[in-house]
Amino acid sequence: MSSATSNFALQMPHRAFYFNTSAHLLRVCQERANNLSELLVGLQNCQDGSIFQHTFRTLEEHHFIREGFSNDFAHWAFSACNEPGLAERLASIDVRAFTSITELRKRIIEIVEEYVTHNPRAADRHARETFYFCASDTVVLPTPFVASTLAEFAEGLRQVSLHSIHHHFIEARLRLKLMSNDFSQWLKEDMNLTEPAREMNHIDIYTATLEDVRWQLVKVVERALA
Repeated sequence: MSSATSNFALQMPHRAFYFNTSAHLLRVCQERANNLSELLVGLQNCQDGSIFQHTFRTLEEHHFIREGFSNDFAHWAFSACNEPGLAERLASIDVRAFTSITELRKRIIEIVEEYVTHNPRAADRHARETFYFCASDTVVLPTPFVASTLAEFAEGLRQVSLHSIHHHFIEARLRLKLMSNDFSQWLKEDMNLTEPAREMNHIDIYTATLEDVRWQLVKVVERALA
């Protein structure tokens, strides 16, 4: 290890990074849909937690699937409604572009409304199965992992659960109201490592599993230590 590497490895941050995780208790809400018209009504009236559940949470639940649809709305449009064009448009939504559930809901509604306007027969065509709007109650939990140096941060990334990775890297955007994540914010604000923070923000969460994301995060930190 070079002296420069040693300095980065042992540099003390302004604040330690505490790795947390989150648990989710799923519940079925009152909204449901048997066609696209009913889906629109549900989208307009469901609680914010339902939008979060069927978009942000889907990434965690299906992180091991490299191909397919990135949110539950797109999956239902394809598999239950046989509307691949709508499914593709819904799947094109990148949750990283949103720091507000209100704006994300608005975008989903716009896509469905536009599709129904151009395909009016699809609006009331009965789906093969009902879409049940769900939401989840989230409880944030601490983990044993705390980083007081960059080297400890890398070790924490290697050992925490994938739930923790999702909590800090994906869900954090809504909490921070920034186009960022907890890891990047800590590197930038507490370690003064702007470039590694930027590299983390550019990791693609749609073409990689969460396990792949973990090791990409680790590699960013390892390069900073090298």
